[in-house]
Amino acid sequence: MYNYIKGVLTAQESNFIVLEANGIGFQIYVANPYSFELNKEYQVFIYNHIREEENSLYGFKTLEEKELFLKLINVKGLGPKMALPMLATGSVYGIIDAIDRENILYLKKFPKIGEKVARQIILDLKGKLSISVEKEEENSVDELTNVLLSLGYKAADVKRVIPQIDTSLTLEDQIKEALKLFLK
Repeated sequence: MYNYIKGVLTAQESNFIVLEANGIGFQIYVANPYSFELNKEYQVFIYNHIREEENSLYGFKTLEEKELFLKLINVKGLGPKMALPMLATGSVYGIIDAIDRENILYLKKFPKIGEKVARQIILDLKGKLSISVEKEEENSVDELTNVLLSLGYKAADVKRVIPQIDTSLTLEDQIKEALKLFLK
């Protein structure tokens, strides 16, 4: 079992990255491949998913993402290919908050998550997840920065706008606020 792989990012596609470590290129499925920069060294936390005809690596920037992913894939009817997009479009804190508040509408916004699976997630995980809010806010700022840079905004402009944004908002709302500030 792998815990993490540290290496240089050599390629990125729509749903995976290739991380080269000691001359071996590992294909790792990640939530947001374009949040990584080519030719830069990363430490990616790994989950090795092994089935009869499949041996896949799933990667995460933080341990919190990996822990949430592992809890999600233990829910009946929810596999790695359904759990990973949840991390791509939602923040760890937002997902945990939705589960604890039984917010089925929030969970149903994720690809392939219907009412039945959303209810199963809540049934299995409500009250069993916790995360430090401070750490999430720090991760939220990093995630917001990556999103804005990937949209083509200059690093100097992003650094100017970020302090003006409320980090307690969802990532989607933070992006909306940032875009409004860019227009001013």
